[in-house]
Amino acid sequence: MPTRPLDVLNRSLKSPVIVRLKGGREFRGRLDGYDIHMNLVLVDAEEIQNGEVVRKIGSVLVRGDTVVFISPAPGGD
Repeated sequence: MPTRPLDVLNRSLKSPVIVRLKGGREFRGRLDGYDIHMNLVLVDAEEIQNGEVVRKIGSVLVRGDTVVFISPAPGGD
């Protein structure tokens, strides 16, 4: 059976991820939840620029239509 995008997200639950948004912003945090629109809930989130943390955010809701990609973060499970 082919892998569906939401299956991949499900396997990433409770794991660290990096999310790049339209406009170039990036966030790193633990994926705590998502829905069928790929809206994401990240906890322990940080905003990243040029590989450096520019601010710690805590919990954040990322709207799915702004997501360019989601990737496992280094040091993840």
